[in-house]
Amino acid sequence: MPYFERAGEPRLYYELDDYTDPWKKAPTILLQHGYARSTKFWRACVPYLARFYRVLRLDLRGFGQSSTDFDLKTGLNLAAYVKDFNDLFDHLGIDSVHYCGESSAGTLGMAFAAECPERVRTLTVISSPVAMTEEDKKSALAGHPDRVTALTKMGTRGWIESSNAGRRFPADADPRLLAWTLDEMGKSDVNVMIASFIWTSNVDAEPYLPKIKAPVLAIYPQSGVITKEEHIDLLRAKVPDIDIVRIPLNAHSLQIIAPATCAEAVLHFIARHDGIACREQ
Repeated sequence: MPYFERAGEPRLYYELDDYTDPWKKAPTILLQHGYARSTKFWRACVPYLARFYRVLRLDLRGFGQSSTDFDLKTGLNLAAYVKDFNDLFDHLGIDSVHYCGESSAGTLGMAFAAECPERVRTLTVISSPVAMTEEDKKSALAGHPDRVTALTKMGTRGWIESSNAGRRFPADADPRLLAWTLDEMGKSDVNVMIASFIWTSNVDAEPYLPKIKAPVLAIYPQSGVITKEEHIDLLRAKVPDIDIVRIPLNAHSLQIIAPATCAEAVLHFIARHDGIACREQ
């Protein structure tokens, strides 16, 4: 199993898919999952990308198959995530990546790209808020006064089941997809969920936006519950080099609902900036 272990730090699970020509030194794209998710949530995108790029996926500390063996009060913050990224890149001999993050991982990517410009060739964000809206902070509470209480009382699976309804997927989503998502997200440790929410709900990436040197691709649904027009307006106004793509769906988890559309947009964006061909005759 591809685990990365360090003294005094949580064990990290990652996957690296590479179907590029072995005689070429292909660049690497990092596909980073958001809240309560794992490497599995990028599965459908990998085939579109891995012929031309090495595709790295990481389970953020505390989620998926990565360890929860760290102090939840002090170990979930930007510095910890930046260290995880940089340590893993060093371990794999990767100088820089095309960072692609969905939802809150895109918000994290905005900060990472600003803080570590030498590590980020391009930045792609998919359905990512610049900062969590008050509406989203109060979502899926089921009568509870706040999300921490809701998670404590309902548990991870109960909260996820309530949260997914009408927020992450369109109304006509395949019931089997909803069941799979519930099963996978429902595995998340409730204490990690709470600690991650506390950190995420207080993150505001706006101050980082003008500092992002990498070209940025922003992919958003035409309408959605979690991201709003205000996020797109901020990106357009404050990011120096940005392309914005709107997908005509009312769904948050675009990389699952429209993996081909998302992956092909990402592929052609990053390949254009690398100056390489990403089509075969």
